Amino acid sequence: MAFRARAAVWMAGPRGSLRRAHALAASAGLAPKAVLPFEAIPQCPGNKWLRLLKIWREGAEDLHLQMQRTFQELGPIFRYDVGGRYMVHVMLPEDVEKLKQAEGSQPHRMVLEPWLAHRQHRGQKCGVFLLNGPTWRSDRLRLNPDVMSPQAVQKFVPMVDRVARDFSKALMARVLQNARGSLTVDIQPSIFYYTLEASNLVLFGERLGLLSQSPSPASLNFIHALQTMLKSTMQLMFMPRSLSRWTSPRVWKQHFEAWDYIFQYANNSIQKIYQELALGRPQHYSGIVSELLVHADMTLDAIKASSIDLTAGSVDTTAFPLLMTLFELARNPEVQQALRQESLQAEAKISENPQRANTELPLLRAALRETLRLYPVGITVERQVSSDLVLQNYHIPAGTLVIVQLYSLGRNPSVFPRPELYQPQRWLNSTSTTRLPHLAFGFGPRQCLGRRVAETEMLFLLHHVLKHFQVDTLTQEDINMVYRFVLMPSTLPLLTFRAIN
Repeated sequence: MAFRARAAVWMAGPRGSLRRAHALAASAGLAPKAVLPFEAIPQCPGNKWLRLLKIWREGAEDLHLQMQRTFQELGPIFRYDVGGRYMVHVMLPEDVEKLKQAEGSQPHRMVLEPWLAHRQHRGQKCGVFLLNGPTWRSDRLRLNPDVMSPQAVQKFVPMVDRVARDFSKALMARVLQNARGSLTVDIQPSIFYYTLEASNLVLFGERLGLLSQSPSPASLNFIHALQTMLKSTMQLMFMPRSLSRWTSPRVWKQHFEAWDYIFQYANNSIQKIYQELALGRPQHYSGIVSELLVHADMTLDAIKASSIDLTAGSVDTTAFPLLMTLFELARNPEVQQALRQESLQAEAKISENPQRANTELPLLRAALRETLRLYPVGITVERQVSSDLVLQNYHIPAGTLVIVQLYSLGRNPSVFPRPELYQPQRWLNSTSTTRLPHLAFGFGPRQCLGRRVAETEMLFLLHHVLKHFQVDTLTQEDINMVYRFVLMPSTLPLLTFRAIN
């Protein structure tokens, strides 16, 4: 109860005094034991349909900030309705633990209607991201060994290592072309090319040549399709399909065309693999999709569907954390230097055996967690609870959609002391009495299927870049983050890369 009292102090606002009094009473053991009804949960003010209209007209780029302000006003749990959706929002680790304990073997998540509409209209099978129930569980259990298991990671780590080394070499060549021995650049396009190059190699066993001076038009079109898909998802996800088909026909057209290109891109890669396997089994590891096809535990349509889910999430969701990590290291040079020393000391062992990166770079792994705490790509984790439970002493009936707000959780000082500071060491503090919540990839059996691929890509790029470059920036102010289905920087300042002898 003392933890809840500390959280309530942070929730200061117009009702802050009352909430502090309640928190103190709770910490003294005076809180009533009777569970309060669902209807008693504080409700976000405003009309749910007007809220939907505002999102449709103006977007919801500051949704993460709106949620944080609402927590400060209403406390650590509130109801938030928009259009036809009814949701309960939480942001404390204790509530996450209860959600984890309550979920069974088939956790249910909210289905993204715009994505589902495309699959249904085109007659395509859904991948695990859009599935629920027994079909989801069956496909996920067949995917995990080749995507998530330690054995799978060991197989694709050398692939990612090669791409990250090539990225570092290409960046060094650009730096050395400058007589000053440095390069000031918008690094975002290069990071996007890296994530697509690495992900395509891991998934489909093919290099695309994106780290050359002239990326292929097909790859550039794929990145554009991903960005269009994400933007249109945000515009359509809150509105009932029966209504948005009349109000937003242009957005639906863009959404479908973007998905069509993504499907075409992935299908072409899968067809090439399938044909090559038909001519003979490969003698060595050649990517996740090849392994799935060889094992033949899933239908071809199921493999295609989930491969497309992985492909669609392979660029932005890895690129933005990398960009924000580089920015934070540029404005926190002492942290950057500590990470560089760790990478230099570990390089001999990692060069001999790339699989050792996970154990030899603990501070770098902590830095990635710290970045994802401050800038979670997906700002929420949601579950539609399968049975009744109690959160913050309120009854939550079965079927309720409960949403964990990661941005607000990561910036709560009762969970993360001095949350505004970039301190990777907080994740290595063995004296901590509670395990810090790392939820950027979700939790439980429904955690992000591409988690291990994303973590590996981020770890190796930063490892190789920090060995060879000092990263600087003139910008010390916080970056404005916007929510466009994923959380991304509205603009990123120029970064300067200086070669280290």
